[in-house]
Amino acid sequence: MDRLDAMRTFITVAREGSFTRAAERLGMSPQLVSKYVGQLEAHLSVRLLNRTTRRVHLTEAGMRYELSARQVLQEIDDIENDLGSLQSSATGQIRISAPVSFAIAHLAPLLHDFQEQYPAVTFDVQLNDRKVDIVDEGFDLALRIGQLKSSSLIAKRLAPVRLVICAAPDYLAKQGTPHKLDDLKNHKLLHYSLMEDDTSPLLKTWLQSRHTMVSNNGDVLTRAAIAGAGLVIQPTFIVSEAITSGALLPVLNQHVPEPLALYAVYAHRTLLASKVRAFLDFSADYYGETPPWDQGLTGTPT
Repeated sequence: MDRLDAMRTFITVAREGSFTRAAERLGMSPQLVSKYVGQLEAHLSVRLLNRTTRRVHLTEAGMRYELSARQVLQEIDDIENDLGSLQSSATGQIRISAPVSFAIAHLAPLLHDFQEQYPAVTFDVQLNDRKVDIVDEGFDLALRIGQLKSSSLIAKRLAPVRLVICAAPDYLAKQGTPHKLDDLKNHKLLHYSLMEDDTSPLLKTWLQSRHTMVSNNGDVLTRAAIAGAGLVIQPTFIVSEAITSGALLPVLNQHVPEPLALYAVYAHRTLLASKVRAFLDFSADYYGETPPWDQGLTGTPT
């Protein structure tokens, strides 16, 4: 017995005062209506209705049960309506995991502009450069930077992420400007520890070289490079301002690898909450193929 169906059937019988009229209202046979009510009474071990040839009447237990059952079914309907509104309109909280340096520099304008259009949406943004488990850790989506790889997750590309190798003018004046990959062995290299293996000759050479400084944060390495500590490979969204101002100079442009990409990754394509779908659609063209941090740069690979 489906208890909710039985409860709805009983309430309809009580309202209509007749098995026949209840059956017509519910679109089922009078025999099935009688069966549902009988099963409900057997489950509760109490008589809910007194039956006569002309009409049914609620017993005392039936009156009490009808009142409670109406409240229960109304609460269930309210819950389902609330969930339906989440699917039909962009409302509620979106929980996002995002890379530290990118989020600090470039995520806030996107979130602000999205909320201007969807004011009923709020954000919980957690910054972390590790690859979080979206499902286990309760995230709606995560922003990730890299090459698209095979995964059970679904990825939506949001923007190109271009890499550049650069150093401070004072450092290059003292140590010389590298012109070929083999020159890297004569330089101080500031290494981002979460850099992944790559097929590009530059990154292969870089990963196999000795590093004088290692960090899991690109901003730390960039500031060290500006101070003259050595060469650094970083995405332009971190170093573009320093390059534009002349604090860092790009080198080895001919060896810079193909751009990476910024992706929004999420777990499910079907039954995606409207708030998440709206955010993905809004974000898709927000940065463009020449993102704000690349505009005005010269000598940066395209």
